[in-house]
Amino acid sequence: MEDTTPARNAVLAAMQWAVRLPVMPAVSPLGEEDLMAFCALNQIEAKLHRLSVDTPTVPAAAAAVGTAPERIVKSLVFLADGEPLLVIAAGESRISYPLLAGALSVSRKRLRFASPDEALLITGYRVGAMPPFGHRVQLPTWLDANTVPATGTVFAGGGGLNALLELDASDLDDVTSAGRTELTRP
Repeated sequence: MEDTTPARNAVLAAMQWAVRLPVMPAVSPLGEEDLMAFCALNQIEAKLHRLSVDTPTVPAAAAAVGTAPERIVKSLVFLADGEPLLVIAAGESRISYPLLAGALSVSRKRLRFASPDEALLITGYRVGAMPPFGHRVQLPTWLDANTVPATGTVFAGGGGLNALLELDASDLDDVTSAGRTELTRP
C-alpha cells in the first residue's frame, strides 16, 4: 500500500520544485581573490575591505564599516520555474514574492528562494559573502528600485564572510545589466 502520510506528501511536493541542476563534481567556492580578479578584468572601480569580524548580516556589515544599513546591498538567489536569478536589495528590506513574481511574469507558486547549497552551486559564493557580480555564470539580475541607491557608495558581499566590496551604486546597474523595479513594499 502506498504511503500517503502528510510528511511524505510534503517531501514529494518539495522534490517537485527542486532545482534541476546537473550533478557536478565538488568544486572549491569562489573567494575574495576571484572577485577582485573579476573587478580588475572588467575595470570596475571597487575596494575590498577585509575586516576583523564576519559580516553575514546587514546590521553586522553596516557596523563593521560604519555606514547606514541602507548602504549595504545584499545579493539573493531565487529560482523561477527552476531557473536561477539574482535579486539585489539594500538594508534590512524583505523581497515581496508577489512583486518579484509579477516582475518576472511567473506564478508566485513557481518562485522560491534558493537554498544555501543551491546558491553556492549556482554562483560559486557562499551565502553571507555573495557579491552582486563575478559569479560562475552571469545571472539575470533585478535591482530593487525602492531600496538600492542609484548613486553614492554602497557595500556588497566581498566574497568572504569577513569581506565587503565598496563601490559606486551606479556601477551595480552597469556591471549587472540589471532591471530596476519595485521588489519590496515601502
